Amino acid sequence: MQSNKMVLDNKLKTNISSKEILNFLKRFQSYIGLILVIIVASIICVRNGENLFLDGPNFANIIRAVSENGIIAIGMTLVILLGGIDLSVGAILGIVATGVADLMVRKNFGLVESIIIVLLIGLAYGFFNGYISSKLKIQAFIVTLATMSIARGFARSWSGGAGIAIPYGDGEGLAPEAFSILGERFWGIPVPAICFIILGIIFTILLSKTKFGRHVYAVGGNETAAHLSGINVNRVKVLCFMLCGLMASIAGIIHAAQLSQGAPNAGMGYELNAVAAVCIGGTSLAGGKGTIIGTIVGALTLGVLDNMLGLKGIDSNTQLVVKGFIIILAVFMQADRKQN
Repeated sequence: MQSNKMVLDNKLKTNISSKEILNFLKRFQSYIGLILVIIVASIICVRNGENLFLDGPNFANIIRAVSENGIIAIGMTLVILLGGIDLSVGAILGIVATGVADLMVRKNFGLVESIIIVLLIGLAYGFFNGYISSKLKIQAFIVTLATMSIARGFARSWSGGAGIAIPYGDGEGLAPEAFSILGERFWGIPVPAICFIILGIIFTILLSKTKFGRHVYAVGGNETAAHLSGINVNRVKVLCFMLCGLMASIAGIIHAAQLSQGAPNAGMGYELNAVAAVCIGGTSLAGGKGTIIGTIVGALTLGVLDNMLGLKGIDSNTQLVVKGFIIILAVFMQADRKQN
């Protein structure tokens, strides 16, 4: 009897230890994933004895490339924390990039006026998405799918179906030189990356230190309980969608500045990259669980992965396949954690 009891105790300790390790891995899956991708990239991205991945300018390029998707993903995190999704962010980026180019180059608006107008456009789309989905009780997936089509159509009509080049200088038909700063670097750090970091800090504080952040988690965790506790659920939803639209607008402005062009088809597929970054970052698609820091790590993971595959000469189609499997794995890890 004593021997059997000792065997059972040892098995129980082993099971508890294994479960603790598994829970640790699941809890920090995004960080572990980023570290592993960096290690693999450091090992395999070597050409003629030179490590292409660990090159300083390459790191700056990764951060610059990640910034647009990361900014969109920050806004997407708020919506997914509610248990929703926003498929219109890529189209909002397109209409904002088109709009800011048209306003400055064709309409001769000033820099500040142009930026304010296109930011309001993003907020308006976000308000529409949030209001329709919350008030009319239509699934956010359907509402934002429709908004994606609407925004893309308006962008093409606005531009005449072609991209609008952004030349710089003083005078009619030229954009202010100050706008080009968004595509430059300070001390080797791309300005879009600086914007990404600042927005990440702001939204981390917003979610973790404010009443609004607590309300977002409460609504995402249990909407009925949140309503019964006195939280204005519809207002929280509308605000989250508006902030998501605002982030897409900021990304659209940065996109136009980096490419010196506003194109109506810009941002196609960006919504999928944003969702991927959020999922890899550990935010639950069921809502109520996730962090902005996790999303930032998820965006960096995708950026490093894209960079690694690019340095190895892997075509973009294969990159999409790899991303798809990674998203499935990330969602599976979340679902398994919830069951535990």
